[in-house]
Amino acid sequence: MPETLLRNVFHVAAPPSAVLTHLSEPSSYVGLSPLVVEVRDVRREPGQTRFVSVERFRFLGFVRYDNLIEVTLRASREGVEGEVDSPGGVRLDYRFGLAAGGEGTEVEDVLRVRATFGPVLRYAARKAREVQLARAQVLAERARSL
Repeated sequence: MPETLLRNVFHVAAPPSAVLTHLSEPSSYVGLSPLVVEVRDVRREPGQTRFVSVERFRFLGFVRYDNLIEVTLRASREGVEGEVDSPGGVRLDYRFGLAAGGEGTEVEDVLRVRATFGPVLRYAARKAREVQLARAQVLAERARSL
C-alpha cells in the first residue's frame, strides 16, 4: 500500500503534562483538526481509547459530507499515538511526541498516511498536511487555557 510520511515540529507554551492531558482526551480533537466537528462512541479500554470522529468535508462550497473515522488513541509519558481507519481505504498512523523545551513543550507531530490508490493517497496526504499545520496553530492557541 503506497504511503506518505508527514512531520511537523512546533512549540506550545504549556508544560508537557498539560499538553499530554489535552491530547489524551477524545473531546479535545473537536476543532483541533479543522475537519473534526464531533467525537462520539468513546470506548475506554486498558491502555487505549477508541472513538468515532466525524470529519466534515464541503465540496463545491455547499455539498456536505460527514466522514466517520475510527480512531485509536494510546497515551504514554512520551506522548500520544494511534491509528485512524477511514472509509475509502485510507489508513493513518499518528504520533505526537512531547518533550520539555524552553518555556513549554516541543511537539513532534508525525503522520503516516496510506491508501490503496495513488490519487486517493495524494488527496488524503494533502488534507492531512493541511490539518497537521492547522493543528499546530490551534494547539498553540489552546495552550493559554491548558
